[in-house]
Amino acid sequence: MTGALRDIVNQSGSLTVQDIAIRVAIASVLSMVIYVSYWYTHTGTSYSGKFNVSLVTITILTCTVMTVIGNNIALSLGMAGALSIVRFRTAIKDSRDTAYIFWSVIVGLCSGVADFWTAVIGSAAVFVVLLIMGKVRNENRILLIIKGSRSLEKDIEGTVFTFFNRKALLRVKNTTTTSLELIYELDRHTYNLAYKGGKSITQLLYDKEGMEYVNIVTQNDEISG
Repeated sequence: MTGALRDIVNQSGSLTVQDIAIRVAIASVLSMVIYVSYWYTHTGTSYSGKFNVSLVTITILTCTVMTVIGNNIALSLGMAGALSIVRFRTAIKDSRDTAYIFWSVIVGLCSGVADFWTAVIGSAAVFVVLLIMGKVRNENRILLIIKGSRSLEKDIEGTVFTFFNRKALLRVKNTTTTSLELIYELDRHTYNLAYKGGKSITQLLYDKEGMEYVNIVTQNDEISG
């Protein structure tokens, strides 16, 4: 039993330079597919060029690690122990970024063990899915923030209620003895009503004496980096 265990521990992937080069080359090619997919499906402030380059690097490094480990149990345990002490605290801007990280790692794993067809077919399937659905965006919330004299409370609420056909959702009402602040949440369709002829909601509200400000703010789920 001791001899068998020693044989397992001493196993090592004796690969030629050509084998290693092929695995790393295929991992590099597939990592460029990931790069193009991330670049195409992320636009605006959600796109990070540095993160995209990191995806390519993660793929190649994972492939290299798997090539080194091979069937060597001792190396795999040592690598797992080394990685377990590393903590990553990078803020994820978009929930899809996590999927791209997993994609990079999986492609690297498959390439490292020479399971190229799994990496190619899996990457092709993910690429097509992200190509079709990757540009889906969460609908931004639009907040209408109004502050004015407290004596205008009923007048303001009635104006907003009528203007947006009862679809403006009151989220916050802050009051003092003299002032009033209202925060309404609007969806994109409801907000578009503000562009249908006549006066805009801001013009209607500013026509009232005692108004301090009317702000329109768009919120989304992106985390600024």
